[in-house]
Amino acid sequence: MKILVLNAGSSSQKGFLYEISNETLPTEAPKPLWEGRVNWTQDRGVAEIQVKTATGAVLKESIYGDSRKAHVAYMLYTLSRGATKVVSNLSEIDVVGHRVVHGGKKYRNSVVITKDVKQEISRLSTLAPAHNPAALDGVEAIEQSLGDVTQVAVFDTGFHNTLPDAAAIYPGPYEWVEQGIRRYGFHGISHQYCANRAAQILGRELKSLRLINCHLGNGCSLAAVKDGISIDTTMGFTPLDGLMMGSRCGSIDPGILIYLMRQSDYSAERLDYVLNKASGLRGISGVSSDVPQVLEAIEQGNERAKLAWDIYVHRLRAGIGSMLASIGGLDVLVFTAGVGEKSPLLRQAACEAWEFLGLKIDPEKNQQNLLDVDIATADSSVRVLVIDTLEDWAIAQQCWQLLHNE
Repeated sequence: MKILVLNAGSSSQKGFLYEISNETLPTEAPKPLWEGRVNWTQDRGVAEIQVKTATGAVLKESIYGDSRKAHVAYMLYTLSRGATKVVSNLSEIDVVGHRVVHGGKKYRNSVVITKDVKQEISRLSTLAPAHNPAALDGVEAIEQSLGDVTQVAVFDTGFHNTLPDAAAIYPGPYEWVEQGIRRYGFHGISHQYCANRAAQILGRELKSLRLINCHLGNGCSLAAVKDGISIDTTMGFTPLDGLMMGSRCGSIDPGILIYLMRQSDYSAERLDYVLNKASGLRGISGVSSDVPQVLEAIEQGNERAKLAWDIYVHRLRAGIGSMLASIGGLDVLVFTAGVGEKSPLLRQAACEAWEFLGLKIDPEKNQQNLLDVDIATADSSVRVLVIDTLEDWAIAQQCWQLLHNE
């Protein structure tokens, strides 16, 4: 079975082609036959196309035009043409899986995409304006390139549909609940994959573990997993809530927004830009949203960069503490995504706060920056794992399971 995965971001579209046995789903992620990526630059109409195959073929091109669907279609074209050809015809692809950021309350599990599903994804675009429309562009590009191939939507919010009402409902007027204003949570594909992978690495049943997953990239969120399900998370109604992030503020006093609107005449559009693009590490440091660049600035004596780092660590520790309260203890702490996987200093800083729980990380293992490993000492009461979050493989797994009714 050949499964194509499309993962749409606000300024990129990634694609992966996996070949999996029809009879058995492998426990370890196979290497993709083909990987493609479209990056849209800030220059209108320019797309950077990068493609590579398992055999080592590489393609890099810049193409022009205003249609993102056309850019994605061109990326798909490289599957069956030129040096990066891995299939004779696109009709060999059995199913296409899409990462869809927001599925609302309706979609707990992955679903085959129909006209009604597309309409609901579109309706939910008001809650994920940078991502849901991009996912729909990918769906329509597939329809144009592959015809009526089965397409599957895998929702980033789905894993968090198990949140209890006490964790999901905001303490505003009850009318908010009736309007669908609640904590949805995000990064669910990553959180679910890492929870299952942690159990696999430790040789334990997931239902026996109290686990906190730290997804730390440009966007950051935590998930508390108990009895195999998500019972708390830091992102909320939108991906703006929770931890301090690369350029997003995370949780702040909502009174600040009222103050800015009244005293500084902020519009909704300006607030949206400031909170999502000009806050977080970037906003405080004035240097970058990227952790390595912030750390480099700290070494050069930049006090704002040091302040940004201190706030980032403080809020991460506070977030972990809130997750601890939800699950009543801790067996496993997981670090994943770009920062979680690549920053030993951040992992060390986050873990130092929990030494009173008996959590101890091995400094040498931590510095090695290996993936899918336990970096805790042998006598640590909490296992500390660094896991490579394979969201695209997780989407392929869910496609396979859905088609096999498992």
